[in-house]
Amino acid sequence: MSDAELHALGTQVLWAAFVLALGFGAIAQRTHFCTMGAVADVVNIGDWSRLRMWALAIGVAMLGFNAMVLLGWLRAADSVYAAPQWLWASQISGGLMFGFGMVLASGCGSKTLVRVGGGNLKSLVVFVVLAMAAFATLKGITAVVRVNSVDRLAWQLPAGQDLPSLAAWAFGGSAQRHAGWLGALCGGGLAAWALARREGRSGTVLLGGIGIGLLVVGAWWVSGRLGFVAEHPQTLEPTFLATNSRRMESFSFVSPLAYALDWLMFFSDSSKLLTQGIVIVAGVVLGSAAVALVTGSFRWEGFRGVEDTANHLVGAVLMGVGGVTALGCTIGQGLSGVSTLSIGSFVALAAIVGGALLALRWQVWRIERQA
Repeated sequence: MSDAELHALGTQVLWAAFVLALGFGAIAQRTHFCTMGAVADVVNIGDWSRLRMWALAIGVAMLGFNAMVLLGWLRAADSVYAAPQWLWASQISGGLMFGFGMVLASGCGSKTLVRVGGGNLKSLVVFVVLAMAAFATLKGITAVVRVNSVDRLAWQLPAGQDLPSLAAWAFGGSAQRHAGWLGALCGGGLAAWALARREGRSGTVLLGGIGIGLLVVGAWWVSGRLGFVAEHPQTLEPTFLATNSRRMESFSFVSPLAYALDWLMFFSDSSKLLTQGIVIVAGVVLGSAAVALVTGSFRWEGFRGVEDTANHLVGAVLMGVGGVTALGCTIGQGLSGVSTLSIGSFVALAAIVGGALLALRWQVWRIERQA
């Protein structure tokens, strides 16, 4: 493959990712798809609709990803979620921080971008602070703390930490075949649970759950299939085009926010190239804005006061630090990572939900104390 062909293929990957991100932003704005909101709905008012939407999205993503693994199109091992080294302490501590922070900041990284598209200036501030905290945890002062503390507490597994690879190691056979039945079992079970009640079969839940799930699958295909080059003409090694990690990627909203801010700040630096994560950030905002404008829901919104500002700033920092430490957010770990059946992603997701529950309980305690 010539350099010109490589550049053309990279451009195709970026445009495909951007189109998928437009769809993500549009659907999330239209259906109010939000992990924090789903957990809060259950805790505060006993409404399970958005949680079933989220579960349906995970189920669809699991079914789609593992079907592609069964077909031989993708491998979980090519993602950041299925490495043999399991950073369990990082995922637990980072997940708790992220979950607590997303409640304070009125939503996770994806919801922040969706709210920016809807005219929310508070979320614009959260985006900038989250991105700065995330970049510092990737390459700055909090990165040093992370690497020399929780990242040292890791377990080396005998195979990749995705369930199909572990099943192949334990029982024999190929991870490819195990992915087929495990993906059908886990994904199908979640989808069945989501659809079991009438509240899980409304048009909004079906659009959000199936739509977001398929978009995650589509992003995996774009990065892992369309953007895969078996032999890069310069390095002569396999590579995945237009990704910051140089691995196969899908939707995630912590590190990509950091790289998007870095790209904007150093735009004239020729070494700063557009990547799949950066165009996804832009696409989600624009997709959300388009739906908000068409439906008349676009409105400017600012902070209510000092306490509201402080909560959002602290929440943004916790999400930036926690999301990088946990290797992902409610979408990165909770949808993309979990779709690979990675045990680390399941643990990180549980920690994120746990952190959110702690924050919701803390908010109730504060309200009761003030009353």
